[in-house]
Amino acid sequence: MDLKEIQNLIKFVSNSGVAEVKLETGDVKITIRTTLEGNTPDITYVQQAPMQQALPAAPAPVAAAPAAPAAPVASDDNSKYITIKSPMIGTFYRKPAPDKPTFVEVGGSISKGDVLCVVEAMKLFNEIESEVSGKIVKILVDDMSPVEFDQPLFLVDPS
Repeated sequence: MDLKEIQNLIKFVSNSGVAEVKLETGDVKITIRTTLEGNTPDITYVQQAPMQQALPAAPAPVAAAPAAPAAPVASDDNSKYITIKSPMIGTFYRKPAPDKPTFVEVGGSISKGDVLCVVEAMKLFNEIESEVSGKIVKILVDDMSPVEFDQPLFLVDPS
């Protein structure tokens, strides 16, 4: 994540009225907290060192070597699923209102045209409908989190 993306995220969070946003991407963790007065947000930026640099001993890479092939296997498992992505930048909501139930749950069946979530952009709440039928395998975004254009939101098993 570069500085421009972080600055855009800060602007988005401060304009959205959200008090705190946590974002984790790979080895980068960002927490942005805004104050009620609309002052400049507090930012905590943490970047973790890659595991390979942190393990100097010879036995550790041997133990880490079997773990490395496991990651591609997991991505191969996901290749049989359809990824539903965000069509816009905004804030992801799993419910139509705070006191209402969620649109979908993991393990739930969906049909083409079913509403899966709402993405709020510029005070407009846009219902995101499914373009496929199937079963929700995984929800990839936390409720009330900012999402980017084309960011994966759901994994769906079409079978």
